[in-house]
Amino acid sequence: MDASPFEIALSTDLYELTMASSYHALGRHGRAVFSLYVRKLPEQRFFLVVAGVNELLERLLDFCFDDEARASLRTLPVLRPEFVDSLASFRFQGDVWAVREGTVIFPEEPILEVEAPIDQAQIIETLVLNAIHYPTLVATKAARCVLAAPGKTLVDFGLRRTPSLDAGLAAARAAYLVGFAATSNVLAGVRYGIPVSGTVAHSYIESFPSELEAFRAFARTYPGDPILLIDTYDTLRGAEHAVIVARELAQEGRRVRAVRLDSGDLGSLSRAVRQILDQAGFPDIQIFASGGLDEYELAELEAAGAPIDGYGVGSRLGTSADAPLADMAYKLVEYEGQPVLKLSTGKRTLVGAKQVWRRVGPDGRYSEDMIALRDEPPPGPDWIPLLRPVMRGGTIVELPSLADLREHHREEMARLPDWLRSLSPTGGYPVRLSERLQRRQREAEHLVRQREGL
Repeated sequence: MDASPFEIALSTDLYELTMASSYHALGRHGRAVFSLYVRKLPEQRFFLVVAGVNELLERLLDFCFDDEARASLRTLPVLRPEFVDSLASFRFQGDVWAVREGTVIFPEEPILEVEAPIDQAQIIETLVLNAIHYPTLVATKAARCVLAAPGKTLVDFGLRRTPSLDAGLAAARAAYLVGFAATSNVLAGVRYGIPVSGTVAHSYIESFPSELEAFRAFARTYPGDPILLIDTYDTLRGAEHAVIVARELAQEGRRVRAVRLDSGDLGSLSRAVRQILDQAGFPDIQIFASGGLDEYELAELEAAGAPIDGYGVGSRLGTSADAPLADMAYKLVEYEGQPVLKLSTGKRTLVGAKQVWRRVGPDGRYSEDMIALRDEPPPGPDWIPLLRPVMRGGTIVELPSLADLREHHREEMARLPDWLRSLSPTGGYPVRLSERLQRRQREAEHLVRQREGL
């Protein structure tokens, strides 16, 4: 949903504002670099697919504290009144370097970096994390579904169980970005131009005196080629009823496009239904399946050769059920040209403004990554940079269309090594630090330990 300036400005954690208030009082507005990255991958994830960057840029463009927002902030005694007054002129005027949406990334690789006066870069922290975290999790799970069922039609059914309506929009967009064919979410279809797909619920079938009457009524009133939900009572009898309706429609020059299975042993049922349809002379009627599916069930069905043409994937996709959280962090890595870092156990930060270089092997597949300082030259002719400037001085300089990002992701997945396309690959993708970054890191750690007496 479109958020108002009031909602965007106040959708933040209080400590972002208390820090900014202190910076304002101290006149501390030096140039800072913050890096957004994932410390480690969630269980059962061997890469992440970046999503949400366009949404972030559009919100940064709209970020301001209007009269209503400032009035609300004045009720918080922990914020200095003069700081709240100063927010009347607040606009994000920084630079953003980001990985293109649809790109595969690995631990510690910057997804994006923000360079701005420290108060501006700090205030937007929550906005940045919120814009990227959830869509990236959903895009990753959706990409795994696409890998599990190559060539099959996948439809997002997740809206009714996403955390919010906004999340439903983000999930539909993320799924389409990585290769889903359609969504059940009508608003997402209107907002993003995603094809919209849907059939009927079991309640429709149950409201008629019989299943056959329900099928006939829906076929009579539906403007296109209907998809018939056949598992309300008995799936095989439902397939026989679908055949009756298909024969009736054929007399009118129409057809049943597909039948849908939503319960039971989808593998065995789909084989039995396929046999009924084929023997009746309807090999062109497709079989669509749904019901608590994700990449694991899809992989099993595909491995078993189930004659299913497409799948609806909903609840487990919209909640990223098996990996609902990534250890994503937004950390200060440079202030006034000097590297800064944390030394906390398990939470180290890589200093400085950075670039991620990805090596393309002779076979056209990705072979390794290198995290380097941003001003370093390419490691070689077969390396490509992942981070690119998308905002300069608070102005968007790159906002690719969803269609372009979808094509980028398709090319991205084609370049993944075969072993990494597995749902459970052995080993990990190699990511190393450049020698210059390692040296800068050691120097910064030494200075901090020396300064703090550690």
